[in-house]
Amino acid sequence: MTLANNYEHLSAGAKSRIGKRTQIFINGEFRDPHSEKYFSIADPSNGLELGQIAQADQFDVDLAVAAARKAFEDSAWSRMRPYQREALMLRLADLIAENAQELSELETLSSGRLIRNTRAFDADLSVYTLRYMAGWSTKISGKTLDLSVPYLPDQKFFGFTKRSPLGVVAAITPWNVPLCQAVWKLAPVLATGCTVVLKPAEQTPFTTLRLAELCNEAGIPPGVVNVITGLGHEVGAALVEHPGVDKISFTGSTETGKRIAAIAAPLMKKYTLELGGKSPVVIAEDADLNIAIPGAAWAIFGNHGQNCCAGSRLYVHERHYAEVTAGVAEIARTIKIGPGLDLSSQMGPLVHHAHRDKVMSMIHQGLESGAELLCGGETINSPGAYIQPTILTDLTNNSITSQKEIFGPVLTAFSFKDDREVIQRANATSFGLGASIWTKNVDRITSFFGGVKAGTIWINNHNVLDLSLPFGGMKDSGAGHELGEEGLLAHTSLKAGVMRVFDQAE
Repeated sequence: MTLANNYEHLSAGAKSRIGKRTQIFINGEFRDPHSEKYFSIADPSNGLELGQIAQADQFDVDLAVAAARKAFEDSAWSRMRPYQREALMLRLADLIAENAQELSELETLSSGRLIRNTRAFDADLSVYTLRYMAGWSTKISGKTLDLSVPYLPDQKFFGFTKRSPLGVVAAITPWNVPLCQAVWKLAPVLATGCTVVLKPAEQTPFTTLRLAELCNEAGIPPGVVNVITGLGHEVGAALVEHPGVDKISFTGSTETGKRIAAIAAPLMKKYTLELGGKSPVVIAEDADLNIAIPGAAWAIFGNHGQNCCAGSRLYVHERHYAEVTAGVAEIARTIKIGPGLDLSSQMGPLVHHAHRDKVMSMIHQGLESGAELLCGGETINSPGAYIQPTILTDLTNNSITSQKEIFGPVLTAFSFKDDREVIQRANATSFGLGASIWTKNVDRITSFFGGVKAGTIWINNHNVLDLSLPFGGMKDSGAGHELGEEGLLAHTSLKAGVMRVFDQAE
């Protein structure tokens, strides 16, 4: 196969969507956008147009939010019992499993990601997410408390709390893991009894629109799930500002996340923001290099480096620095680059040409700052948005390339002398999403876990996620958590009750 996707072996479902105009999904029905405008998206492996995407406007946003509000307050959804929501979620999970091949192909076509990854992280993990969160539907509970009221010593009171669904959620998802991110946001919405307006990234809307079809097939009532497509600065902004939205769930850049927070705060909207990262990978003096070297390589080159948790800063103890950087560079040079539909490919194109050019500009800035190019640093002669896996050394810790999120297969490598130094350098960034340490020393693990300011710390692995663990960042990497019980409860409001208790003798 050449460096361009071959559509010959696609499933019938995926083939049927190429070259078509899409619609938006409101109140259980697909409809044309009010604007009557469309924009094109391209296959990043070859630049060929994949389809014309509906460009929603404020009118469509108003309709979608109104549908979600009505479903939340007045429809069968608001009266549905938890076990019934659980059954619908399990049915939706089954439908995703039944259509996993089509979904993973659609994801690969628009994002350029490897087909085995879109299957594992988008289709299969989405099934797991829905099944995990479905189990929570019947387990959301409050507390009872035996109250002490010191200023009323002769009276008795009983306290209790109740969690209720928060309301209408605006969920805005990125292009790097589109279906999985959509389901991460959808699953707690359904489990808690909220409703949602989903806005996928404009580059990768196919699977979220297909998800809407599957929601209908699963029997989820109209208005509970709505999907509108369009440009982020138009549709996304309209959703964030909309008075009918109770919560914003956003995954994307730190810059956009800060703008969302600034808009949401005066309106007293709840929000969860999962933002950028510049995650350090620390290989200690006692690390097992047989697992640390490939672990460091795939921490950055996995998903083409387009990962908020990508291990983009490598810190190696000076004793192993030469060996580790040489080993990671050797892996980088042997990575087979090709279209995502080719099962032999190990890295596909970046999501689009504009992003590839942005990544290349960051590499050039690093070289202009005095970095040494250990490997990569070039695009590939192809109509696709391909770039070589790249490693830069000899940069200072505070250089732009070392500090700014690149969101591509670019690694900056540094040596260090002792644990205190590397913890300080790991923290010397505005981000705090993830970090990993490779060591056998329990005391070092404890020190690193306690000292590094990041939402998730991995030990002898990187970027391993489970639905039961809360996921979120510190500093510029976000606010709030997704996944786990914490992510679920972020979609509820808490109400307290106080009851006076009378003794029968009174």
